[in-house]
Amino acid sequence: MSTVAMEQRKKIHPHKFTLWVGIGSLLMMFAGLTSAYIVKRNQANWQTFDLPQFFWYSTAAILLSSVTIYLAQKAFKQREMRKYRSLVIATLVLGVLFMVFQVLGFQQFWKQGLPLGTNVSSDFMYVIVGLHAAHVAGGLIALIVLFANAFNTKTRTYNSIPVELVSTYWHFVDVLWIYLLIFLIMIR
Repeated sequence: MSTVAMEQRKKIHPHKFTLWVGIGSLLMMFAGLTSAYIVKRNQANWQTFDLPQFFWYSTAAILLSSVTIYLAQKAFKQREMRKYRSLVIATLVLGVLFMVFQVLGFQQFWKQGLPLGTNVSSDFMYVIVGLHAAHVAGGLIALIVLFANAFNTKTRTYNSIPVELVSTYWHFVDVLWIYLLIFLIMIR
């Protein structure tokens, strides 16, 4: 192998680099929000609340989806396209299920008498969880693109970069949700 080829192998793909910069930015944003939450909870009008039960169901859905996207990536690299397609579909369904449970959780929260705008503590929860849900929605769009490409019969490329990017991002929103859930449980 030539020196140039070996140097190329050591470099990170530009799309992967961009994804990691984006993930770093998101980490800073959520770190800032959770830090502000900690500072604001010392206010006199701070109200504690129980997390909606549906957030636990959504946690199970996103954890399972992380397993299915991992297995989908593995199947893609082994060129087991039938298995890859079914695992992408499973990940997409679990991602949608996560979002449904989030909406039901917000409805449950609303029924507890904590609609948006009533209290600083509940507003923080809406913003933090809502922003996470928005990023999961972005991941769902990426999964839909993978789904469409998996069933595209005209183009047969086995470029694993898109699959790796979506998988990395999906694992990120999974780990971020676990962090946020633990944070909201511990720091109420």
